[in-house]
Amino acid sequence: MSMRLQVLLPDAEMDEIRQVAEREHLSVGEWVRRSLREAREGRPVKSAESKLAAVRRAVEFDFPTGDIDQMLAEIERGYHE
Repeated sequence: MSMRLQVLLPDAEMDEIRQVAEREHLSVGEWVRRSLREAREGRPVKSAESKLAAVRRAVEFDFPTGDIDQMLAEIERGYHE
């Protein structure tokens, strides 16, 4: 489902956006969608606090583990079987 977003811009700013979109052979709508997508991709989905909370919960566990080189070697062997 698509939704409409209305953004009010001063005439001068809208003219600049039209010119940029035209130079890139895009409609203004497509240029805005791409710009918003790029801005979103540069931001984390979760907050730093929630990530830290997850790390703090994880370190409470005491699971068995092995030597990292041995584990990586076993993983590599599994790829080639």
